[in-house]
Amino acid sequence: MDVQTQKKWDRASRTYDLFAKVDDRRLGSEKQRLLAKARGKMLHVAAGTGNDFKFFPPGMDIVSIDISPKMLEQARSKAASYKGSIELREADVHDLSDPDGTFDTVATVFTFCSVPNPITGLRELRRVLKPGGQILMLEHVRSTAIAPLGVMLDLMSQLTKRLGPELNRDTVGNVQKAGFWLRRVENVYLDVVKFIEAVKDPP
Repeated sequence: MDVQTQKKWDRASRTYDLFAKVDDRRLGSEKQRLLAKARGKMLHVAAGTGNDFKFFPPGMDIVSIDISPKMLEQARSKAASYKGSIELREADVHDLSDPDGTFDTVATVFTFCSVPNPITGLRELRRVLKPGGQILMLEHVRSTAIAPLGVMLDLMSQLTKRLGPELNRDTVGNVQKAGFWLRRVENVYLDVVKFIEAVKDPP
């Protein structure tokens, strides 16, 4: 367990819901559109305070993990009100306890801008997916189409990574390096917020 990362997100849990409300106003419908594609047993990475549980399709069997026990404390009541099953676990995405081929779907929402070793984490997620399994991601990434914006995100990330996310990751590239096959990439806001859908195996 990465203790430094755990402590960072324990601290962030105090104000997390305030920022989540802003995200919901801008992108709540997009979260719901992506998560509607979930199927089977699902692993949700980075439960946070449970803010995104309301966007899950009803009736699913979900394991939702977070590295921060303080986040999970706040997520319990939201998990209990979900019309389906959500099991909360304290876990580090770099080193999961689940056997190979456990899940049909993995979902992440603004998660891999904060994972310290993203390719390691993504490889671990690929390991726990069943053959034919899918990963659904809504992620902040570095702009490549707008050069000044990319530079600005590089500069901002020097500050934001101390409190939470890095805004200049190449998450599409990292997904491919981890062994996934891209199914679809869609720009949601400019080219800095993207849907990334990928599968474990070649189509």
